[in-house]
Amino acid sequence: MPPNSETMNARLPSTLTEALLRNSPRFSRPGTPWQAVAVHGSVLLLWALLLWAAFQQHSALAWSVGVIYAVYDTALLMFVAWQTRDLRRAMAPASADSQSTAPAAMASLGVIVAAHNEAAVLPVTLQALLTQTDRPDQIIIADDGSSDGTAELLIRQYSLVAPPPGCLSGESATHPGLFWLRLPHGGKARALNAALQLAHTDTVMTVDADTLLDAGAVAAVRQAFQRETGLVAATGVITPVCGDSLSGRIMEGFQTYEYIRNFLSRYAWSRFNSLLLVSGAFAAFRREAVVQVGGFDPDCLVEDYELIHRLHRHAQAHGLHWTVRVLPRAQARTEAPSTLMAFLRQRRRWFGGFLQTQYWYRDMVGNPAHGKLGTRMLPVKAADTLQPLYGITAFLLLLGFLCAGRFNVVLPALSVIGIKTFIDLIYHLWSVRLYRQWVGDTRRGSLLQALAAALAEPFTFQLLRHTAAAWGWWSVLSGKSQWGVQARHGLASASRMP
Repeated sequence: MPPNSETMNARLPSTLTEALLRNSPRFSRPGTPWQAVAVHGSVLLLWALLLWAAFQQHSALAWSVGVIYAVYDTALLMFVAWQTRDLRRAMAPASADSQSTAPAAMASLGVIVAAHNEAAVLPVTLQALLTQTDRPDQIIIADDGSSDGTAELLIRQYSLVAPPPGCLSGESATHPGLFWLRLPHGGKARALNAALQLAHTDTVMTVDADTLLDAGAVAAVRQAFQRETGLVAATGVITPVCGDSLSGRIMEGFQTYEYIRNFLSRYAWSRFNSLLLVSGAFAAFRREAVVQVGGFDPDCLVEDYELIHRLHRHAQAHGLHWTVRVLPRAQARTEAPSTLMAFLRQRRRWFGGFLQTQYWYRDMVGNPAHGKLGTRMLPVKAADTLQPLYGITAFLLLLGFLCAGRFNVVLPALSVIGIKTFIDLIYHLWSVRLYRQWVGDTRRGSLLQALAAALAEPFTFQLLRHTAAAWGWWSVLSGKSQWGVQARHGLASASRMP
């Protein structure tokens, strides 16, 4: 049950509280339009019919759920391929993004680093920020009640004077523009909101304490917001970094390709101004717009994702031409899960937050008032709520048919899987090459690695993601959604530092 206004007032600064109460549909609770009911209901009904067919049909149609799953995923790949077909040509003159422009001629830009017990990786993150080709005007370390030596680190290494709890320190004596905000532990969203109220810049970047920005990232962000006055949110392009263990290297390989697919998909949807996901690890916002809609929601498991919905909703309601973009020249590396359980916990939270947001903003699904966001993107997201159910069902049915010796079903199913694997391999090779040209990465891909990934992913990494999603469903339905603690193995390792 959402908190009442009195609870919210105790959690957020008053101006953000009032704006959040006005702009978040989880407080106004709009009705569910028939379009949303039809979209969600048809996805669930189709799954039920396909499951029924599995026990009623004695031909290859018994595995129809697997065919539909493969067709849906392939359709999304083809959509992204079509929308990114001219990406190389469109990005040809964009090399200027990587050039530094004199900060005095540009809009002001600040960085908020929300940190809770991140002393092991914070120096690496700050070093990257302090050595940018275009240095931020302000860097606020939003210390979210750390108890691991973060305070001692900031005092000793950065010459900051500890401020009273809830207050912002004076500027560092040795690192101009660096400030320390001490807060009681309340979660990332509350730390970001507190820093957002104290920031004095036009543009604000949010950078996780375990995220390492490339040298030209700030310059690329500053220039993008300077060029496009309607730009209110943007995501940098992120590469995952895991530990040096065997499991870490395997997880990094799978997640690297997953991130490539995701960022190309984000570009594709941004062409319809329907991008809903910016990366919380490295995102940028027009500060005035974020304050206007109420900041980050502390009670959402994925506060960055929910905020983009709210910005789109506010823009539509007030006739504003706000946009959300991907910035390919703003690049960074971020810590990613290195172990199986860490990955499952992270994706459980992500999917749980996705379900929360999909429910709160259900009145936008299929709503033509929201343009292609309402009629295309959000119906796809509605289907994605049950895509893991389709995937797990397809796998379990195939396993059951194999154990039962029903080869009249298994052999056609394997043919479908073979065709899908071939499509995935072609897409893998094409997308990796396109992505690297897009972001200026000159490395060459490996055909052997691509083939291994295409063969292994459907029965390994995809199943892991679907399992975590099922766990996310259970967490939301049972009311046991919560943040987890992620161990740091990648950027904290000296061997992974530049």
